[in-house]
Amino acid sequence: MARARKSSNRPAKVVLLSGGNPQIAKADGDAPVQAYIAAMPGWKGDLGKRLDTLIVRNVPNVRKAVKWNSPFYGIEGQGWFLSFHVFTRYVKVTFFRGQSLRPVPPGASKHKDVRHLDIHEGDELDETPMATWVKQAAALPGWIP
Repeated sequence: MARARKSSNRPAKVVLLSGGNPQIAKADGDAPVQAYIAAMPGWKGDLGKRLDTLIVRNVPNVRKAVKWNSPFYGIEGQGWFLSFHVFTRYVKVTFFRGQSLRPVPPGASKHKDVRHLDIHEGDELDETPMATWVKQAAALPGWIP
């Protein structure tokens, strides 16, 4: 008599890399992005959900993927406009054409077009400028790796 296998709906344990960044295999679509967000440790997971919701609300036709252990957001045929990444003390939001946004996001980069926004625990996520940046970024030609 064969025994029935127990099925589990629990997600497999995700490895957290240096700084607590979730290790998620490269894949296109919402599912890997949601897996990444679910694995973000502590307060960062709530922030990830808020960022994802804000992006989807402001760019309804957004394309999602996980690449290089970070969620990416883009427009089909235009490339990627935004990504975020977990570090020990903050989440770094990257605007690939951030230098073209108005106002320009505060964080400089080694790359002339890229700008960052670092969000630390306890920082208030001001959704008004973030939504403005997301809409502007989605309207620009994106980064194509």
